[in-house]
Amino acid sequence: MTLMTPDQLERSLRDIGARRYHNLHPFHHMLHRGQCSKGQVQAWALNRYYYQAMIPLKDASLIGRCDDADIRREWRHRLADHDGENAGDGGIARWLKLTDGLGLDRDYVTSTRGLLPGTRFAVEAYVHFVRDRTLLEAIASSLTELFSPVIINERVAGMLANYAFVTKETLAYFDKRPPQAQRDSDFALDYVKRHATTLETQQAVLAALEFKCSVLWAMLDALYYSYVAPKHIPPGAFDPDKASAS
Repeated sequence: MTLMTPDQLERSLRDIGARRYHNLHPFHHMLHRGQCSKGQVQAWALNRYYYQAMIPLKDASLIGRCDDADIRREWRHRLADHDGENAGDGGIARWLKLTDGLGLDRDYVTSTRGLLPGTRFAVEAYVHFVRDRTLLEAIASSLTELFSPVIINERVAGMLANYAFVTKETLAYFDKRPPQAQRDSDFALDYVKRHATTLETQQAVLAALEFKCSVLWAMLDALYYSYVAPKHIPPGAFDPDKASAS
């Protein structure tokens, strides 16, 4: 591997997304094509809640060890996006409206009692990565947001077209995410291109993005294994059949 120009580095980062982003996962294809049962959609929303809820902790850990005030000011947008400026506002609150709309008990969702172990391990690995790796690697790991508008558009259009139990209000979380992700990924990409100036740092940021793609892929692997095939739901995890019977 040779040292890349900033534009070559960007092309390499985008190539990782083209090959590794979780819009390619079979569970995502099922979800937006209308091939999931309501219980499978509920399981996806319940497990994805944990990812949403942990994002502010991840971002706060990055801010807490950053000595550059400009970066801290920029990164605070992310906390406000997820936590909201007031109670009941923000991305986490909107995600809970999604789980409400799917018929899941809010206290059960927020307790994370029904979480898949694979989800917990993947999400916590991401939080630890951002806390423990270099600031450059931590910022680079957020660059999956470069690709999120594509998956959001597929998800919203497909779910509205294919599930009678899903409404535009249910999916309101996704209304604000594309412009937020665009803003955040523009900043992170510019930062990475300006600071990954050695062979070692360029390899590190590419590996960081690969790691983050693996986190998202592993979450869908856990869902597929537990709720599609072979349908081995771990003890204590959300069981759609038992939930519907209760």
